Amino acid sequence: MPASKAQQKATNKYISKAYDRINLTVPKGQKDTIQSHAKAHGESVNGFIGRAITETMERDNLSPAALETP
Repeated sequence: MPASKAQQKATNKYISKAYDRINLTVPKGQKDTIQSHAKAHGESVNGFIGRAITETMERDNLSPAALETP
């Protein structure tokens, strides 16, 4: 059953207070590739993109010495 207009309004109000939005534009065809990859790993597209960003930022913040393998 679809959400009522009041429920949609309440949800949108919560989302606008609790989350920031980032619009992402990708080349044609890449959206399907991203969706397939996320699904194959049991994630939503949003979850996958968030994880990719977090992991990249963590890796970028490591010192060069920490990246060297013995």
